[in-house]
Amino acid sequence: MTTSVQEQRLRRRFEMWDQNGDGTIDRSDWAGEAKRILDSFGESESSTKGQALTKAYLGMWEYLAGQAGVGNDGALSLELFQGVAEKQVLDRGQVGFDQVLRPTIKAIADLCDTDGDGQVSPQEFRHWIRAIGGDNSTADAAFQQIDADSDGQLSVEELIQAVHRYHSGELEFSLL
Repeated sequence: MTTSVQEQRLRRRFEMWDQNGDGTIDRSDWAGEAKRILDSFGESESSTKGQALTKAYLGMWEYLAGQAGVGNDGALSLELFQGVAEKQVLDRGQVGFDQVLRPTIKAIADLCDTDGDGQVSPQEFRHWIRAIGGDNSTADAAFQQIDADSDGQLSVEELIQAVHRYHSGELEFSLL
């Protein structure tokens, strides 16, 4: 069962994806988000990182749409999205986050990781936050809260935990 904080955060996510404001989200909304992120990084959709991010976003869509019973070409209303996200992600805890969100978070982390060290630095993280509409002060505060081992770098594990903590109401910063 979702809490009011979880419902509010799922609503916010839904509204961010529903770019045309028609009250539904579909495959094109998820593809559009991937393209917006790639554009903000100056990355081509045809590059290796571009293909990985697009595949991850569309894979997340296909999984949730399939679980909701609307199929790849269907659409999700807010209520349907909240229901499937609750059942497939939130209620399943870490297993749900790993299955549904890990590929997308990893693809974004790989996109951010411009120096190729497998970690996201504060500077790389600022770019991520700007790509999703935040600013440097938000990025710096979020980085400090997410960097669980205080090593000055963010791992994919720390980023997944941050998304989990955000949706459970423990963290105020959205990464997706």
